[in-house]
Amino acid sequence: QLQFVESGGGLVQPGGSLRLSCTAAGFPLDNYAIGWYRQAPEKARERVACIYMRGDRATYADSVKDRFTISRNNAVSTIYLQMNSLKPEDTAVYHCAPTACGILPDRTLLEFDMWGQGTQVTVSS
Repeated sequence: QLQFVESGGGLVQPGGSLRLSCTAAGFPLDNYAIGWYRQAPEKARERVACIYMRGDRATYADSVKDRFTISRNNAVSTIYLQMNSLKPEDTAVYHCAPTACGILPDRTLLEFDMWGQGTQVTVSS
């Protein structure tokens, strides 16, 4: 059964850091570009970062550029999101999903319906 599993979230003070992890049961993560997405209360889900299949390129939303870093370790089929200099506006539930990094609008946002439970990130003092 296909299941995306996100972990690593938590409560952190502004300026702090967290590292999120994404794995998937029943899905070959290694063969796909993967995006990290977030959804804040009463806001639309947005893509914040995307990494190509081989891990040699990545894209970022302007709101997280220079603060977040996406990476992958295909040997253990895991995608990471290192989040530094966190701000209260980063508070959201974070999900991962396959996507096409270079295609906009993001089709995963439009069509994907197998979201995992996500991991909650709360940035607050």
